[in-house]
Amino acid sequence: MLAVILALSLADVDASQLAQSLQKKYDGIKDFSADFIHTYEGGVLKKKITERGRLLIKKPGKMRWEYTTPEQKSFVSDGMKMYSYIPKDKQVIIANVPPQDQATTPTLFLAGKGNLTRDFTATLADVPEGMPAGSRALKLVPKSRQRDYDWLVLVIDPATLDIRGLVTVDAQGGKSTFFSR
Repeated sequence: MLAVILALSLADVDASQLAQSLQKKYDGIKDFSADFIHTYEGGVLKKKITERGRLLIKKPGKMRWEYTTPEQKSFVSDGMKMYSYIPKDKQVIIANVPPQDQATTPTLFLAGKGNLTRDFTATLADVPEGMPAGSRALKLVPKSRQRDYDWLVLVIDPATLDIRGLVTVDAQGGKSTFFSR
C-alpha cells in the first residue's frame, strides 16, 4: 500500500523535487552492485555496440565496472584515481578523479560524488524506448559544460526511486544507454 501511495505522490512532483528525492536516497546508500547492459550508438563510431558487465559501488568514490562481453575490460576507481584496463591492449591508463565539487559525470553521482541539484538543471522527460513500463524520466543538463556528454536522462522506478536506466548524449550525437538486467 505504501508503494502505491509513494508512486501516486511521485506522479505529481516536479523535476526539481524528483531530483532532490533521488539525491537524498542515493546519499543514504553506501554500497551496491548491479549487472548492466551498455549500448552505444551513433556518434563517432557510426554503429551500434552492446556490452554487458557488472558494476560495484562503495561510497565515497570507489567503483568497479567489469565488462564481460563482447570484450573484457575494467574501469576501477579508488576515489582518487581511475584505472582503465583492457587486457588485449596490455596496458593500464590512469587518470585523476575530479574533486567532489567538480564531479558531474553520471558515474561519479552513483559513487557518491557530485550532486544532482547542485550540478544539473532538471526537467521531466519522456521515458526512453526500451525502459521499464511505469518508469519516470528525469533529464539532467549540466550547469557547466562537459566534454564527455551534453545531457543525460535518468530512468527511475517511481515506487522505490531506484535508477533503472541512464542515457547520455555526447557532442558528436553518440548515445550511451545503461540499464540493469
